[in-house]
Amino acid sequence: MSTSVLWFRRDLRLSDHPALVEAHRAAGPTGEVVAFFCVDDRLWAPAGVNRRRFLVGSLRSLDASIGGTLVVRGGDPVDLVAKLATEVDAGEVFVSADFAPYGSRRDQRVEQRLAVDGRVLQRVGSPYAVEPGTVRNGSGQPYKVFTPFSKAWLAHGWSGSIRAPADVRWATGLAGDPWPEAQASGAALPAPGEAAAKIAARRFVDDHLSSYDEQRNDPGADATSRLSPYLKWGAIHPRQLLQKLGSSKAERTFRSELCWREFYADVLHHRPDTVRQAFNPAMAGIEVDTQATDALFLTWCEGRTGYPIVDAGMRQLAGEGWVHNRVRMLVASFLVKDLHLDWRRGAAFFMEHLVDGDLASNQHGWQWVAGSGTDASPYFRIFNPVTQGERFDPGGVYVRRWVPELAEVPDRYVHRPWDDPVGPPPSYPPRMVDHAEEREESLRRYAAVRGRGAPPS
Repeated sequence: MSTSVLWFRRDLRLSDHPALVEAHRAAGPTGEVVAFFCVDDRLWAPAGVNRRRFLVGSLRSLDASIGGTLVVRGGDPVDLVAKLATEVDAGEVFVSADFAPYGSRRDQRVEQRLAVDGRVLQRVGSPYAVEPGTVRNGSGQPYKVFTPFSKAWLAHGWSGSIRAPADVRWATGLAGDPWPEAQASGAALPAPGEAAAKIAARRFVDDHLSSYDEQRNDPGADATSRLSPYLKWGAIHPRQLLQKLGSSKAERTFRSELCWREFYADVLHHRPDTVRQAFNPAMAGIEVDTQATDALFLTWCEGRTGYPIVDAGMRQLAGEGWVHNRVRMLVASFLVKDLHLDWRRGAAFFMEHLVDGDLASNQHGWQWVAGSGTDASPYFRIFNPVTQGERFDPGGVYVRRWVPELAEVPDRYVHRPWDDPVGPPPSYPPRMVDHAEEREESLRRYAAVRGRGAPPS
């Protein structure tokens, strides 16, 4: 009888899990698979309360699905994985490949440590439909812009989903550490785990997919998939979603959104420095304010800017640990281009609070808005929080949901309460800046760093 180890990370599910299939094959019909999760402080400590809570819930769901046999231990994975493999005399440890900067370095060290004992780390599958580093342009270089990447990604394609093996013998009797605890944050998080992910996916496909292209930018409709937390922890794999998509405009649009996640993972894989540094070096020198900015930043964090849709977005972040994607861009643009603060400060705040906080998507989404990232024309893209609100939340449904001070303001003025003839509600804060003035200041700063005249309005 042989034993293999399946080291779970961002793949907390049983269905469509290539590493599980191979671990089961390696163990043989009479062997056992050790289900293992390492609480790595390098990842746990900076995760934020919402992500920790969702992770622990996902682990408990996984544990229940395999009969309570998940071995959870805390510490340095280099030591823990080697010790566990020796303990159960497993020749192979199976994982889904990790392409993030820390994860890649960690796995190399684990691989080297296992090799000392004659054991092997087997990377099988990944959290992506197309693994980062796979798609390249005609010159063999990674793509720097989304549209050509998406065409190559689609042309490359992906394998079909695979069923979970039905006869896995999960190893029992192994000691584990006390499970980690995550304090309550007050945010209303989604139900964790693989079963919840499948329910959420089915609900989206049945109720919202057919109108996704029309409604995805309407935060009041709540018509997006809400699957990002499950994709973050691998409770569902993107292949399982992609295989449901046909050729309608709505389905093509959703497929494109899944591709954005894979594009940013590819960018980070090739440029790990972009976690904190500008992807576009030419834009790294943009002027940002650094003096007496704490009060401005706190006002933005608390959703008290005086711009309704910005405040609604920041309050949704506090209330749900999640923000509608259109609104993520609006609140990011406001911080960077109206308040002139460093994008890294906002990105860190998001990672602290988002239940779906994904390093690649978060950092490069912020850089895209800030003008230092992969956007081909970043310097004049400055979102107007008033016109964006009027266009995408015309009846103020989203704003009123999160900013109850504006509940009685007429639709005409809900995104510009300062124009209401009766005056804005006294409980709602005044605008902290004038958007038109700050837009011109942002354009001046971008023109300066680009070394040429003001870009087009």
